[in-house]
Amino acid sequence: MAIPARVPIAYEPDYCTRFIGRYDKGQFFGSVTATVEDGAGVDDDWHRHKRWYAVLHRFDADGAHTDSDIWFAGTSEDEEASCHRAEARLVEWLDALPGRVFADIAIGLFQVEVGGHVFGLIDGSEDYDGEDHAEFVPDDLGFDPPWDGCYDT
Repeated sequence: MAIPARVPIAYEPDYCTRFIGRYDKGQFFGSVTATVEDGAGVDDDWHRHKRWYAVLHRFDADGAHTDSDIWFAGTSEDEEASCHRAEARLVEWLDALPGRVFADIAIGLFQVEVGGHVFGLIDGSEDYDGEDHAEFVPDDLGFDPPWDGCYDT
């Protein structure tokens, strides 16, 4: 079974997909997420290299990516404040979506690069010995057959 043209993603109000749904122009996926520079985990100052973002991806009604807002909120040097700023920005963006309803979505593969990091839903099959796998990055949400909207973290 191949990765479907539209990968279902289940809405979970108290977990990783609490900021997904539909609005008047299509679908959306929002999150507060972080990237880490390659090799930074071995440094004593790794917290300077973990960067927090507010992210809002938008899709048309058929699940094709239309655009993304990705905003750098700060590093893990002050992680609590960085995450708070990111969530506040994300909530502003979500509040501006006309007709917003939190719900399950189904979207196609896509990617956006910011600061040398990939954001999006990508084909991660290569990392799973060729088994069909889609990965929402940098959120680390993995989707696999039977493609029922459930994910692994």
